[in-house]
Amino acid sequence: MSVGYKNIAIVGASGSIGKIILNGLIESSQFSITAITRKESEATFPAGVTVCKTDFSESDLAEAFKGKDAVISTVGAAGFSEQKKLVDVALSAGVKRFIPSEFSASSQNEIVLKLLPLFGQKTELLNYLKTKESEGLSWTGIVPSLLFDWGLENGFLGFDIPNRKATIWDDGNKKFTLTNEKQLAQAAVSTLQRPEATKNQYLFIASAETSHGEILATLEESTAAKWEVTETTTDQEVNHGMQKLGAGDFSGAFNLVRATSFGNTPGLNANYIKDEKLGNGLLGLELESVKGTVNRVVKK
Repeated sequence: MSVGYKNIAIVGASGSIGKIILNGLIESSQFSITAITRKESEATFPAGVTVCKTDFSESDLAEAFKGKDAVISTVGAAGFSEQKKLVDVALSAGVKRFIPSEFSASSQNEIVLKLLPLFGQKTELLNYLKTKESEGLSWTGIVPSLLFDWGLENGFLGFDIPNRKATIWDDGNKKFTLTNEKQLAQAAVSTLQRPEATKNQYLFIASAETSHGEILATLEESTAAKWEVTETTTDQEVNHGMQKLGAGDFSGAFNLVRATSFGNTPGLNANYIKDEKLGNGLLGLELESVKGTVNRVVKK
């Protein structure tokens, strides 16, 4: 397959999402990759990745973006407000494609925004990107919801594999979709390989359709053990998250992020297979089995 865009800059490449996408680009062996970091950053990157340290001034970024076909922003919440500057500099530097830091629940869903007002900055950025289409800068939003294997391994999804403990929301039967790391990375690679097909598109992706109950049952089968279960509710988790944030504890946002998938709040559209137009076909992604993912993570 011919490469649409070859020279790629990644902002935030040392973060959780940034590492996943960076590794996917490296494994494809089709791109010239530059990691854009702050001058004070001590992050290290694999051989073959050009590292450009910048003070994030417009002039510094313009030099970093020079000659790049695409810029991928994987910045975390603290960097959402800086993305508009990245867009402006990318446009002035002649960059053709900007991939904003979506990589979570949909910032185009009003119920998600009520749970996570911070995502309003993502919505504003996407609207801003649309105003730049006529000036030659295209965009692609990649929306994976929560990450399946990543969140199983580190406990983010509420399953403690070493200690055989699980936190189950509501009755455990609510269906949602999750995406595996390699599928997210492949979505980014495919977007760059298919510039016309993915131009100015908001792409929902998924690896599996599942529920808390199914994940728990699969984990118990895979570990040959009965797990200790703590039951919680959407209201409890959302209220707890809001209280934490109100007290200045940003970890409360994690409760709310989980609520965008696990919550029983009407209108979340968390089952992308049924609730949204899935971009898997366009990006060459296939659905994967819950059992296969669980077994792979348990073995690790």
